[in-house]
Amino acid sequence: MEPRYSIPKQVIDSLEGVEFLRKIGASLPPSMEDRVVDIDLRGTFDMKIVRGLTSAETEHVLCEVSARDASGYRTEKLGKDGWDVSHQEPMKNKVLLRFIREHLYPIPGLLEEMGFSYDPQVGAFKARVTRQFPEKFAEWAKQLPKELTVNMDDKLKTLLADPVAAAVRFEVVNQEIDWFDLRIVIDVEGVQLSKEQIRALVAARGGYVRMDDGGWMRLEIKLDNDQRDAVTRLGLDPFDLSGETHRMHAMQLADPKAAEVFDPKAWKRIKDRTAEIQIDVKPDVPSQLQATLRPYQVEGFHFLAYLATNGFGGILADDMGLGKTIQSITYVLWLREEFARKNKSKKKVVIPPVLIVCPKSVLDVWAGETEKFAPGVRVLVIRSKDQANLEDIKKNYDMVVVNYAQLRVCGETLNQIKWLTVILDEGQQIKNPDSKAAKAAREIVSYNRLVLSGTPIENRLLDMWSLMAFSMPGVLGSRSYFKKRFDKRKDPQSQNRLAARLKPFLLRRTKSQVAKDLPPRTEEEVYAKMEGIQSQLYKAELRRIQQALLGLDSDESVKKNSFAILQGLMRLRQICCHPGLVDPKYAKEDSAKMTALFYLLDQLREEGHKVLVFSQFVSMLEIIKNRLEAENRPLNYLTGQTKDRRGEIEKFQTTKDPSVFLLSLKAGGAGLNLTSASYVVLYDPWWNPAVESQAIDRTHRIGQKNKVIAYRLLTKDSVEEKIRILQHQKNQLVANVLGDEGFTSSLGIDDLNFILNHGDDEEG
Repeated sequence: MEPRYSIPKQVIDSLEGVEFLRKIGASLPPSMEDRVVDIDLRGTFDMKIVRGLTSAETEHVLCEVSARDASGYRTEKLGKDGWDVSHQEPMKNKVLLRFIREHLYPIPGLLEEMGFSYDPQVGAFKARVTRQFPEKFAEWAKQLPKELTVNMDDKLKTLLADPVAAAVRFEVVNQEIDWFDLRIVIDVEGVQLSKEQIRALVAARGGYVRMDDGGWMRLEIKLDNDQRDAVTRLGLDPFDLSGETHRMHAMQLADPKAAEVFDPKAWKRIKDRTAEIQIDVKPDVPSQLQATLRPYQVEGFHFLAYLATNGFGGILADDMGLGKTIQSITYVLWLREEFARKNKSKKKVVIPPVLIVCPKSVLDVWAGETEKFAPGVRVLVIRSKDQANLEDIKKNYDMVVVNYAQLRVCGETLNQIKWLTVILDEGQQIKNPDSKAAKAAREIVSYNRLVLSGTPIENRLLDMWSLMAFSMPGVLGSRSYFKKRFDKRKDPQSQNRLAARLKPFLLRRTKSQVAKDLPPRTEEEVYAKMEGIQSQLYKAELRRIQQALLGLDSDESVKKNSFAILQGLMRLRQICCHPGLVDPKYAKEDSAKMTALFYLLDQLREEGHKVLVFSQFVSMLEIIKNRLEAENRPLNYLTGQTKDRRGEIEKFQTTKDPSVFLLSLKAGGAGLNLTSASYVVLYDPWWNPAVESQAIDRTHRIGQKNKVIAYRLLTKDSVEEKIRILQHQKNQLVANVLGDEGFTSSLGIDDLNFILNHGDDEEG
């Protein structure tokens, strides 16, 4: 049983006493019930906008805060130091007033939320009207308690008014075959507004606009979710009321859900035109292709065939290592077949050649891959202007491969040919639309145009415009139009609209998206061709070795001289890596293989990948390290001299940024787990595949969720290329490592002659 307490009547017969009883939830004695009157005080905000409080141009909201009860017995006003009584009705017959103030407690906090401060000069709370004020005030006012009476002047009331409704529609003002010029029209309902006012409301994108009468207004464009999605997928902005036309390709407008926002006649014109475009283009892979394409590569080829069938240009933007080159070669073979088929009625069909423009480091990759997968295609690699002979090209070649520098130098000759297709490999080389390379590329005359680029496009707005200005001019509008409408800083939705505009003309697959089509591990050979000092050094060293071994005429004599042979081959291999490895004075000279390496690293960095780079020469790793540091690129480094092995590994494994891990064969060839990388570069080859495999297995092991792609760098027309050929041919050689005594025991006189019989009378 709860204890009971007795309180004397004289203690509670006062205002303080009855208030105490109310707070503890106790009832009044019957004799006092008639004498106590509860006064329930409720707050009131009286708000208005005034100009000129602090200067002629400033505006403030003044808020007078008062509290009163429903019967009008008492009125209080809130000031700097709290509540003061401003009016009190006299009471008779010893009535005790009990004030209920619970509804007043939150008021100071509410004022503080909106930034109100008390100004004694005006006897009210004030808040500055700033650019952010309308949204903040409207949100704040909506959340004020129901018990609070809020009075506003007419200007402030406009902030709580419903937005003005508007409908959007797209008019087609002009059509040229595949192209439609659209204009966005906004129809405002129920309010008379000038064009300037509508323009301002639209530009505010649903935000408040100050009107001439001092109030605010906002516009709500009536689009349901499906319509809004359709407009976004068209790559259009419903808030764009610039009055300018938007030139759009029929393929960019081919979304059935967009019908509702088009004028019926305009939609019929669009629908009729898009019906003529062939979407489902899936030709057979050309029989001349000497390779089996993976399923996603067949899809890539079909995308390229769809572009060509409809006369479109476009971009193949697959991740590095997914085979953009072989997809392009397949496309070239198909284009040649199609051209011959369409012109078979002519007496003599001359198929135009194909132009490939690529970085210098991959000229030979294109030549080699084409020779390997499409041996019937005659390829000319242009390395100097005098090789760009117009008649020779037309008569003797099906494919011409040039680098971006030669494109500028030989442009006058190249532009006299109408090419079957022009393919820009590593298209980011023309990302600056004002560069000479970009201008030269846009001047090329061809039936078809294609850009290859493995780099993501999300953050490269002007770069993307430049690529499309080459491959599909007009699709992204003029340069000024593009910059104005696809600035993600001003409009977060601009990226979605850009993706929508590009969708018909761009195919991008990441390695993770096509993982099911990839083997667990892919290995590719990348060839680099020596030039300049490197080529001269190599030829001189090759002649010296050939002279030294001139008397060898049997397998036995090869075995007896194995040490000298090994030393000579080692020097040749070092020159292949970098001239600086045989003489420090050449440390700053060009290396074809180094150029090829950084070409790969640049792409991988652009795509956000981590990569392992192996070399058996620590001095080579030092040269690579110096360049990475000079270019301020993140790297980790592990050789036999590294003291904190665990720290280097931990840094590489945990960083989320694209980075390079340089490893020597001996220090990093075994025992490491580097699964955060899924790309490996073998800078200099080891002739035992088991050793190479061990290096690749640093990343391709338990815990690796991605497919692993390894690149083996080889120098063209060198001992590296020759021994690689022998490696494929001779099983006994495969089991040995160059540098071990066992290597030469598997070499015969014929093998040695094969390895050393090159370069003497060739262009190096």
